[in-house]
Amino acid sequence: MTTAGTTDRYLLRGVAPLGGERVDMLLAGGVIERIAPEGTLWSDGDAQVVDGAGLVALPGLVDLHTHLREPGREDAETIRSGTRAAAAGGFTAVHAMANTTPVQDTAGVVEQVWRIGAEAGWVDVRPVGAVTVGLDGEHLAELGSMAHSAARVRVFSDDGRCVSDPILMRRALEYVKAFDGVVAQHAQEPRLTEGAQMNEGVVSAEIGLAGWPAVAEEAIIARDVLLAEHVGSRLHVCHLSTAGSVDLVRWAKGRGIDVTAEVTPHHLLLTDDLARGYDPRYKVNPPLRTAADVEAVREGLADGTIDVVATDHAPHTREDKDCEWAAAAFGMTGLETALSVVQHTMVDTGRMTWVDVARVLSSTPARIGRIDTGPHAHGRPLDVGEPANITLVDPSAVRTVVPTEQHTASANSPFGGRELPGRVVATFLRGRATVLDGAPVDGGGAS
Repeated sequence: MTTAGTTDRYLLRGVAPLGGERVDMLLAGGVIERIAPEGTLWSDGDAQVVDGAGLVALPGLVDLHTHLREPGREDAETIRSGTRAAAAGGFTAVHAMANTTPVQDTAGVVEQVWRIGAEAGWVDVRPVGAVTVGLDGEHLAELGSMAHSAARVRVFSDDGRCVSDPILMRRALEYVKAFDGVVAQHAQEPRLTEGAQMNEGVVSAEIGLAGWPAVAEEAIIARDVLLAEHVGSRLHVCHLSTAGSVDLVRWAKGRGIDVTAEVTPHHLLLTDDLARGYDPRYKVNPPLRTAADVEAVREGLADGTIDVVATDHAPHTREDKDCEWAAAAFGMTGLETALSVVQHTMVDTGRMTWVDVARVLSSTPARIGRIDTGPHAHGRPLDVGEPANITLVDPSAVRTVVPTEQHTASANSPFGGRELPGRVVATFLRGRATVLDGAPVDGGGAS
């Protein structure tokens, strides 16, 4: 375990902000105090020196879609273990989804999650409020109370379930306008996916698993972008996964509709062909799609149609995953591998630069979640005076993913045994090191 230093001053020597020219960067008082050409800043004895040779500096990563499970399923993950994993993955802020027990559908529950996250101290935790009471899709939850609570909720989602009633969805879109909120939709028409187990296509037909048609996702997106246009509200599409969905979002943006969309790391890399082995590690909602869909979402991310990469980190106990496919839970972990998958699929293939990575993994998710301003802002430029939320990554490193060695409490990673590029070397939350030398800092999670 790496031990925290006795100072909150760090000199990052020779780092490359966004992959550009190398500089020295001094962090002090929670902000970036100075930036100078490489080799021109020296520690005065109070600053701990971090050798940045070969490292790319990024603004701290922001996840719009994390399942922390607490309260209710602490056997799968706790806020402390999940946020520690987030810091190890280079994140400084995460949005904690609402499908907990009890559901995050009141001011009291979202404030509880927010406070536990603040006490853990690894990253800033921004709770996501449920759209409907108990995620039951029948009555709107206390959206205004959650928005005006200490947690200041701005993202609302029934993720795991679709807000399938168009009247309720319209009302939610209208309601959140009052406080500049956004509804993040889990696009899945339930009547088209009853009993579905994987993507509907050649593989599902060959191996005999009930198919999950792409149109079940696309039909909801088509409806919701038109609703958002009609009421003049913001809409965010969770974990987009099909080529048709990319086309719909592209069309909506061209029409001027205020819609944003996310793609997960696993949908950027993995295909439904992996289901042939009936390994429940690859069972996820929405399901892994075809190679053509993977190519489409990569293209959509590269050209800006898809705005952000969000992990949909979904930890599960061994009992919920180490069983036959039909009985297994949907979901995959992803906080500690997200940056590596983006590097592998987008940077190393020449589709994106590190500037683009900062956009899709930091500045844009922070803007969508409305955490890009104020003293606790995220996704800000790496400039003097800005909050020192910083991730240092070694893009030349190569590692083999071992799920049981990760910091999340669950081991249901779909990337186990896979070789991925990149390694998070350090993470700083407002100038305080939460990760150094690739390991969480002992005491770094203390507020």
